[in-house]
Amino acid sequence: MIIYEKVLIEPVLSEKANGLREDGKYVFKVDPSATKIQIKEAVRKLFNVHPISCTVMVVGGKPKRLRNRAGYTSTWKKAIVRLPKDEKISLFEGV
Repeated sequence: MIIYEKVLIEPVLSEKANGLREDGKYVFKVDPSATKIQIKEAVRKLFNVHPISCTVMVVGGKPKRLRNRAGYTSTWKKAIVRLPKDEKISLFEGV
C-alpha cells in the first residue's frame, strides 16, 4: 500500500520552477525510491488532476564548506509533472 503523502515531499519553488509552471509543468521533491507511476498516482489523488507525463531526475549534492571542513549537500530526487492545459494545482497559485 502506497502512502501518497510520503511520495511527494515538498513542492520546489524556484525561479526556473515558476517558469515551468506557466507551461503546465509542476516540480516536486519526491521520495528517492518513488517511481514515475507512483508519482503520477500521488499527484492524481492529492490534487484531483490528471497528469499527462512525469520526468524524474536525481539532483546531485553540491560541494560546501563549513569553517575548515569540506562536505556536500544531500542528493535528492526531483519530479516534473506535466498537466493538461485546462488543469492547475491550486497549491502553487497562491505563491
